[in-house]
Amino acid sequence: MRKAISSDKAPRPRGPYSPAVIASGPMVYVSSQGPIDPATDQVVPGGFAEQAERVFQNVGALLEAAGTSWQQAVKVTVVLADFANFAAMNEIYLKYVSPPYPARTTLQAAIGSNAIGVDCIAVLPEE
Repeated sequence: MRKAISSDKAPRPRGPYSPAVIASGPMVYVSSQGPIDPATDQVVPGGFAEQAERVFQNVGALLEAAGTSWQQAVKVTVVLADFANFAAMNEIYLKYVSPPYPARTTLQAAIGSNAIGVDCIAVLPEE
């Protein structure tokens, strides 16, 4: 179960995320994924958009392997090498999530040659 929480006493979200999420049931914790192509074990060629797509696909593959999906995500952390890519990340992110949006933290940090890293917490669907 996922339920988005908001309050008139807290700021409204500035993007596709929920201020808080109530979740119940077994959880899946996906470690931060980088833009590594599983077929080549190398960083995908191209720029930010190609790397971001690969990262979200990698997280999605692990969620699927666990028996869940991006639609069951309750918390996402995005690390950007350059915060100038925030808007582009949001566009790609919206291909993978839908309301009620997961809670999300977005940070800028030095992450080597990667432009983006993403981790996720999701619930397993109720049986």
